Amino acid sequence: MSEGGGYVLEARGVGVRFGGVRALTGVDLRVRAGEVCGLIGPNGAGKTTLFDVLSGIRRPERGRLLLDGTDITRRSPVWRARHGIRRTFQRQQLFGQLSVADNVLVAQEWRGGGGGPAADLLALPPRRARERERRARGERVLADCGIGALGASYAGGLPVGQARMVELARALADPPRVLLLDEPASGMSAPERDRLAEVVRRLAEREGCAVLLVEHNVTFVMELCARVVVLDLGTVLAEGSAAEVRANPLVREAYLGTS
Repeated sequence: MSEGGGYVLEARGVGVRFGGVRALTGVDLRVRAGEVCGLIGPNGAGKTTLFDVLSGIRRPERGRLLLDGTDITRRSPVWRARHGIRRTFQRQQLFGQLSVADNVLVAQEWRGGGGGPAADLLALPPRRARERERRARGERVLADCGIGALGASYAGGLPVGQARMVELARALADPPRVLLLDEPASGMSAPERDRLAEVVRRLAEREGCAVLLVEHNVTFVMELCARVVVLDLGTVLAEGSAAEVRANPLVREAYLGTS
């Protein structure tokens, strides 16, 4: 039964414990379609743990996860990915021995080749047509991310900023409904961060994707995100617009500083 109230992805009362340490305590978080929401907080605040819960890598001790109002708390990471919840990680997760183009192509393979096993084995026309469609989609995504010229390059030899853009392109290769970005701007140059912001805005505004991003570059978050959620010691400390969060004395004391 649906009970979402217009939100694409929701965490309700999520709690996670590691031994005697509470990593998350009663966390509520909601993201709407077409919204870019920032998740910030000090190291150890629970941001990555929350991403692990949202993406299905870790099951919460308590609380629920909803996708379009339907409970997905017990759904696997694979199920969630195939239903549009995509994620990037703090550490780069590329297939280093594959080309950039093939890294993006991999993200579309789960849908099957078209034409059944016979088409796969014999390279029948339905399979070839599907392959052309997927490669064309990959080329468009790489171009949109500003790395269209890197398609033939091996992913393992890329600098950090370009590698992160490849990860983003792979997450977009099969259009996401929810995109979880874990420190996407880390290691990027200023022009690369500008390109990243452009891609994220376009994804939200034109395709209606809900974007939730964790990022330590507070300026980047405040300029990009319509709404910001602040975690501290596993709980939601504050939530609101960038201006509201900046002005919140609790946030300034815990994370932003008072200058």
